Amino acid sequence: MGTAFVEIYVPGQKFVNGVPFPAVLSPSASAISLTDSVKANQLFLQSLLLQSGAVLFRGFPLSTASHFNDVVEAFGYDELPYVGGAAPRTNVVGRVFTANESPPDQKIPFHHEMAQVPEFPSKLFFFCEVEPGSGGETPIVLSHVVYERMKDKYPEFVERLEKHGLLYIRVLGEDDNPSSPIGRGWKSTFLTTDKAIAQQRAAKLGMKLEWLEDGVKTIMGPIPGVKYDESRQRKIWFNSMVAAYTGWEDERNDPVKAVTFGDGEPLPPDIVYDCLHILEEESVAIPWQKGDVLLIDNWAVLHSRRSFHPPRRVLASLVK
Repeated sequence: MGTAFVEIYVPGQKFVNGVPFPAVLSPSASAISLTDSVKANQLFLQSLLLQSGAVLFRGFPLSTASHFNDVVEAFGYDELPYVGGAAPRTNVVGRVFTANESPPDQKIPFHHEMAQVPEFPSKLFFFCEVEPGSGGETPIVLSHVVYERMKDKYPEFVERLEKHGLLYIRVLGEDDNPSSPIGRGWKSTFLTTDKAIAQQRAAKLGMKLEWLEDGVKTIMGPIPGVKYDESRQRKIWFNSMVAAYTGWEDERNDPVKAVTFGDGEPLPPDIVYDCLHILEEESVAIPWQKGDVLLIDNWAVLHSRRSFHPPRRVLASLVK
């Protein structure tokens, strides 16, 4: 791994078939800046991410959004414009955005980033600029483990999911509603104030729009609920089913109607809630420390956010 990194172990880490999840790297005695270390160790970092699914960089002297932006740039991935995602976010600097800005008392349920649209990031970075007063972890879970457990326990349900996929239905207001975890209005969702352009951008995502008096109903799908991860040759639980069913709630949205089987049939609540239980059970939640950078392979890992007592500032960057 060159001389830049030392692999360390932290409380809460798991070992899955002998592989640490997540992998945790801290600077060696001779380390240069994280930005330079990343540039000098691309192949090592790629293979570690392929193996572990997530890498936490801890103990590097990073304190600002600009430092974090430099680290993201050092990896050399293409930027992904945030079109079609549900979370309210603002651009901070360069390729860095705030993470979901929903209120601290709300949990954000497990999801693959933008799993409900066809163009989603392959990887995501999180950076802890201000560590939480308490709580506020970003639990992560290996998607193939969830798929295997669900298939073992509910083979008919999983077969149905693989056959029909899922439909996601969300009602958006015109403008952002920061008090809702899915509060992005249609203007910022489609990056336009023009309904005709919004219509075109939705169509490009395979999304149907039904305009309402004070907003729009978006219908996405049917879209697969299980995908095949080519690079690791395994099936993954790639969907926002639990997130939508348990969390897509505000004055416009009823979570139970937010997601159905692709043929429009309702999902069995007991199975959805048991899936949530499996996600929690298999997950790892390492408390944030200032300066932490967490790199997640969106093809391998679902993530969530626990509620917290402020302050807490975690920034994000999505890449193709």
